[in-house]
Amino acid sequence: MGKVTGFLELDRQDRKYRPASDRIRNFKEFVIPLPEQTLQDQASRCMDCGIPFCHDVKGLKGCPVNNQIPDWNDLVYRGDWEKASLDLHSTNNFPEFTGRICPAPCEASCTLNIIDNPVTIKSIECSIVDKAWEKNWIIPQYPETKTGKKIAVVGSGPAGLAASQQLARAGHDVHLFEKNKKFGGLLRYGIPDFKMEKTHIDRRINQMTLEGVTFHSNTKVGKNIKMSDLTNDFDAIILSGGAEKPRDLPIEGRNLNGVHFAMNFLPQQNRRVGNEQITNIEPILATNKHVIVIGGGDTGSDCIGTSIRQGALSVTQLEIMPTPPEKENKLITWPNWPLKMRTSSSQEEGADRKFSILTQKFEGSNGNVVSLQCVKVNDKFEPINGTEFNLKSDLVLLAMGFVSPVIDNLTKDLKLKLDSRNNVSANENNYKTSHEKVWVAGDMRRGQSLVVWAIREGRQCAYEVDKALMGESLLAR
Repeated sequence: MGKVTGFLELDRQDRKYRPASDRIRNFKEFVIPLPEQTLQDQASRCMDCGIPFCHDVKGLKGCPVNNQIPDWNDLVYRGDWEKASLDLHSTNNFPEFTGRICPAPCEASCTLNIIDNPVTIKSIECSIVDKAWEKNWIIPQYPETKTGKKIAVVGSGPAGLAASQQLARAGHDVHLFEKNKKFGGLLRYGIPDFKMEKTHIDRRINQMTLEGVTFHSNTKVGKNIKMSDLTNDFDAIILSGGAEKPRDLPIEGRNLNGVHFAMNFLPQQNRRVGNEQITNIEPILATNKHVIVIGGGDTGSDCIGTSIRQGALSVTQLEIMPTPPEKENKLITWPNWPLKMRTSSSQEEGADRKFSILTQKFEGSNGNVVSLQCVKVNDKFEPINGTEFNLKSDLVLLAMGFVSPVIDNLTKDLKLKLDSRNNVSANENNYKTSHEKVWVAGDMRRGQSLVVWAIREGRQCAYEVDKALMGESLLAR
């Protein structure tokens, strides 16, 4: 796996960012790719570790899609990039997505991470697929025969895209329904362009169209089309919508102007970059404002980067959790994903981060938010007397995670069973709902999660649908 002594001879070297002063002037990607020889050298560091924990090994979650990481690291080291692309695509339909926005649990579980020097797996993955597109190695894959089966997929995020592509390649007539004008779900409307430009999605849509997937935009299933109509017209239906219902903060002043959910803010900017018209909604902009972002996760970081690019006067991020340790205890955490201090590229651009903070009240003037009344909390999230303080703010963005999918009328007419968290109920063995014709995958089944988990569930769900319709399946699960 790579060069036997590679990890002894070479230190980790990863991609760098363009200077913050440069990158905040636009919404373009700013990661600087590594030279080809450097990538081959980095791939040579993949050691013959015996048990590659970068895979999903007995529940220790390295890569959820089971990427054969040591195999394509070895191929890159030897310069066989085309074969590396074939190997990579055998487990992951969209490595250009994960190579840009996945947090890389594979690197956390790398054996070399025991000494804080893991293989640069994410950068190598991204370079393989980018080179494959550049060399025209990625082409439509057509089925040998058509099955005559018709399948509807509702939601064009990573789970829906993965399931649709797999089923089209198996010979089924796949129709993908999306409520928005363009396809990609939260990939397109939730993730800022500076993290992933949308041309990557457009290329895959073109590929899948040639493979036989029929795309239906501006179609809200449950409103424009009833679920009961789909069950009459299709042999199988896959629900693959995102977890879009945000966690609220119902405190005094919540209804003041200037307090918004992150997912009312981020998609607007994505639509501006994508030259989509924004009509009938209030424009939310951070320009010349003091912005407070409540929530310390990826969505909060996306709000920070977007606010800075829009010209915010200041950006402060509040997190109710305590300050995480600078470094994890490897003997306790490895090879699992560790809790430790992480600083995103957006946070590096100029956000003031505050931990163990609870917002108690939004204060306003003339109906507009002007400040937040906050207090420090202990490790039980109880307010500490005497630590109250105020923060000036013209714009507050709530980025505290998502509680469930927005199902509205999507499940009512079929009376689909829901779980305790209001997700559509189905297990990970067959992804089957309580209706005989309906399956579910991604956030709509498991709740808010990573893109890589959505791709995994989309692929596995496609296998189960193909098997149910045909009696067996040759698709990879």
